[in-house]
Amino acid sequence: MKILVFGAHGRVGEMLCRAARAAGHELITPTHAECDLEYPAAVGELVLRSEAELVVNCAAVSRVEECEDDALRAHLVNAMSPATMALACRHTGARFIHLSTDYVLDGRRPGLKSADARCKPVNTYGFSKMEAELQVREGNAEALILRVSWVCGNPRKPSFVENAVAQAVRGEKLVAAVDQDSMPTHAGDIARAILSPQLEGVSGVLQVTSSGEPMSRYSGTMVALEHARSVGALSQMPVVEPQKICDMGRFRAPRPAHTAMDNCDLLALGIPMPSARESICRAVDDYLSYTAGQTH
Repeated sequence: MKILVFGAHGRVGEMLCRAARAAGHELITPTHAECDLEYPAAVGELVLRSEAELVVNCAAVSRVEECEDDALRAHLVNAMSPATMALACRHTGARFIHLSTDYVLDGRRPGLKSADARCKPVNTYGFSKMEAELQVREGNAEALILRVSWVCGNPRKPSFVENAVAQAVRGEKLVAAVDQDSMPTHAGDIARAILSPQLEGVSGVLQVTSSGEPMSRYSGTMVALEHARSVGALSQMPVVEPQKICDMGRFRAPRPAHTAMDNCDLLALGIPMPSARESICRAVDDYLSYTAGQTH
């Protein structure tokens, strides 16, 4: 199968391309220089001439503060280009899968959220991703939107999981938020789900996350560090200072507090997902193996 992947060099995109190549698929992976997602018309033209059977959009401006600083760019990249992809796929007959985020939720209520939970983002990033969901569904009824959360597991694109281990190894001060929770999910599991034949014919919104109970940034950091210590990467457990989001100066934009999503619809399709704890531990193992290889 010929697959066109936008965002092929991102956290999920890299893992998806690796898995797709291993499965024997032909890939088209345009770089930013080859296709700038700030120009939706060019994006649509690429889809139309690609002859792809599957188009997957993993690309986004995902840094929250960056979206606040340039809302127009966030709108173009995160909303308008995916909308154009969806329309182009409807024209060519290609299947379209778009990656969304738990940040479309308002995050006010603790606990696991279903796919029909209220969407009311609290920042520009979330608004741009919600707009994309609405535009994609309106433009292509056969499109599939996958909501993911707190993606880890690509050592070349570290998340809070890998960064916590790296900081601990360097002996740096560690701080983690206690008032924000979701479901840390391994990028490799998202890639596996995207390529799963069980998703054929599925449309609408599907939540692709780890299983189990919500986990805070603080508790996720502690799991990562405990596992790193158990495998010998740390001689002792470092101290992690718990903080509230509002006290963490590097965060200028608000974050939703409770965005953990249930994956019961995914499991019902026969696509198993590990627990958030297992995902974090695997991400730590992947990161340690990668860094060990970099030093030899």
